[in-house]
Amino acid sequence: MRRLPPLTAIEAFVQVARLGSVKAASEELALSSPALSRRVQALERFIGKQLFERRHQAMKLNAEGERLLGLIAPALDTMSDAIESMNSGTEVLRLRLGTPSLFASQRLLPYLTALRAVHPQLHLDIDTGGHGMSRLGDGLDAAIVLARDIEPTLYGRRLDRNRIRPVAARRLAHGPEAIGRPEELAGYSILAHRDMADSFEIWRAALGLPDLEPVSIDLFDSGSLLLEAAAQGVGIAFMLDSHRIDPDDPRIGTLFGEPSVKSPYSYWFVCRPRALEQRPVKLFHDWLIGLFDIEG
Repeated sequence: MRRLPPLTAIEAFVQVARLGSVKAASEELALSSPALSRRVQALERFIGKQLFERRHQAMKLNAEGERLLGLIAPALDTMSDAIESMNSGTEVLRLRLGTPSLFASQRLLPYLTALRAVHPQLHLDIDTGGHGMSRLGDGLDAAIVLARDIEPTLYGRRLDRNRIRPVAARRLAHGPEAIGRPEELAGYSILAHRDMADSFEIWRAALGLPDLEPVSIDLFDSGSLLLEAAAQGVGIAFMLDSHRIDPDDPRIGTLFGEPSVKSPYSYWFVCRPRALEQRPVKLFHDWLIGLFDIEG
């Protein structure tokens, strides 16, 4: 059997890589910072390569470290799950899932009890940190992303199709102060999600209003914050019609009736092709596709 580095050194490397600092990783592993640093250095000596760019307050993976993390982190997680299943007496299947926060709150969390009833052994670690496609295999097993299309090297399954929905504070959607015509948006700031930053331009072009210029276009990386900003009158949020707006919500409303402009953006389930061979990914994928077939 080939000689391997100590498992404690590998564990220290993975924690520092995922958390970005020795201090945070040492707290996670209940070690002193010097002890954790020695374990990382021991792994670097064993491999014969530097794995991090060291800075004053943080440690950032270099190219060699990125490559090693992608190779060993899934195996380490599998080992952890195996130990957990032995301790509990039941098989534990863990899925590290990336998802936008608004999708999670509106379209995933309400159904997780049903998922647990069907697959009680399947557990989700939900990550709303963004950049889901680029983090597959590096902290995420699968992701739900908002995109026009999916990189050809990945497996992707479209979950919905959408129209563009302008959303504003209730007083701007109903009543004497309501915005009645698209041309009136010239006096307001437009709010858009960073993953579909050109939604206003698409909507404007479809309505034949190329000269319509708002005060500004401000970008958010959270759909939940986008809705909250619209509710507080910060600007007009350009959302998707799959982003649910409660018609009885006293703070917010939809402009111009039912959405008429098609959006090129959809929610997708994505993973690396080989990840579908992993049971947690396959179980969740099949359940999710069934759920959206029912919703559709």
